[in-house]
Amino acid sequence: MREQLFSRIFVESVSKALDAFEAVSTAQRSDEPLPSGRLSVGHYRAVHHHLFQDVYAWAGKFRTVRIGKAESAFCYPENIAREMTNLFDDLKGRDRFKDLSADRFAVEAAHFLATLNAIHPFREGNGRTQTIFLALVGDRAGHPLDVLKLDPARFLAAMVASFAEDESPLIAEIKRLTA
Repeated sequence: MREQLFSRIFVESVSKALDAFEAVSTAQRSDEPLPSGRLSVGHYRAVHHHLFQDVYAWAGKFRTVRIGKAESAFCYPENIAREMTNLFDDLKGRDRFKDLSADRFAVEAAHFLATLNAIHPFREGNGRTQTIFLALVGDRAGHPLDVLKLDPARFLAAMVASFAEDESPLIAEIKRLTA
């Protein structure tokens, strides 16, 4: 009993320390210039690596383990590379959402983000990478996002709803960020 209590306390302490280090490290990296690229899979991986390189040895590498949240599983690791290629080929085929109205951009960007979230290619840091990458897509498409308007709780709720195939809250959040 005593050993289990000590083990639990130790794990919780290490987890809190890692969370704090990750927050500080990624905040510092996000203030630096992001890697340049063509909004491709490789560019997405480079952004993740840039943000998390000080925290995880596997930063920028697709996960090799199965993960999920609550009762939902994310894309199995053996399918990540294929699904990422399909998603980013589609983004390229849609000219990275250039020349779209603000409303159409929000719809397309929400679907892209919802699919990217369902793939969840990394063990950690998916949400921060997704948000930063969406800002890059928005900038290049002529619909810059004001990330200072982002309400983390609302945005997370919208992402959860999109995982349950209701993209309307995510569309609304993206519209709010681009207005």
